[in-house]
Amino acid sequence: MGQVRFHTRASRPAAEALYDHLDQRFGEEGAPVALTEIDEKADVFEVSVYFEDAEAVDESDVRNAFEGHEPEREDLPDIDWMAQVLADLKPVRAGRFLVHGAHDRARVLPNDLAIEIEAGQAFGTGHHGTTAGCLSMIEEVVRRRRPRNALDLGTGSAVLAIGFAKLARRPVLATDIDPVAVAVARENVRQNGVHRFVTTATATGFASPAFHGATPFDLIVANILAGPLMRLAPEMARHLSRGGDVVLSGILDRQRDAVLSAYRIQGLFHRKTLRRGEWVTLHLTQNRLD
Repeated sequence: MGQVRFHTRASRPAAEALYDHLDQRFGEEGAPVALTEIDEKADVFEVSVYFEDAEAVDESDVRNAFEGHEPEREDLPDIDWMAQVLADLKPVRAGRFLVHGAHDRARVLPNDLAIEIEAGQAFGTGHHGTTAGCLSMIEEVVRRRRPRNALDLGTGSAVLAIGFAKLARRPVLATDIDPVAVAVARENVRQNGVHRFVTTATATGFASPAFHGATPFDLIVANILAGPLMRLAPEMARHLSRGGDVVLSGILDRQRDAVLSAYRIQGLFHRKTLRRGEWVTLHLTQNRLD
């Protein structure tokens, strides 16, 4: 018995279509399917499907499911991946926030705003520079303005929504295109004791009944990718309250200027950039800096 991964690369439209097909075909069987951006400039994405028991896999069936794409097979070591991840995963501090797993509860200090997220549960354990950058920026925005409500667009495991709710104690809508991620986010919200403030919903962009009556937002946070962020700029501006704040991440440093330009056209102006490694987090408002 061992784990196995089948994967192939394609342009974004083809990769997204293949991801949806594989997720429908194998997702209900418990085989995770992943879509990873390999090279944005070259428009190359990788689609992978993972199986726990390589011996039980019908390889011919899997290859046929890739619909004309020729997947590579990669046999993976038969180890407890989660145990290994937890052993290496340390708590992450971002301002007053401490993102940690259940195994590190003893490290939470009295004044910490603790966010407990287990590794492997959807995307976003706080250990990626973009998530930590967003938490730091959220703290700054709340301290300066105290938003009445917020949107966490592309919530993943709901780290940012939970952080806002714990700090501001105000309503936040947390949405994601992936219903599995939303289910995980909902459970994380409950476990962190902020279910009175956080509403979770499956949505593509701003297309969901959950937005009815929830807009406009004083704060919109979106930690996704530069391309989608640029395409969503007009809708972001439309759903933002007068004088509202926007926090964006999932942006490489070389993509910063292009993202800022897309939002400047919508009347949103740069206030601050946080850099963590090759990633940046941006804070924008409808008002220019004095």
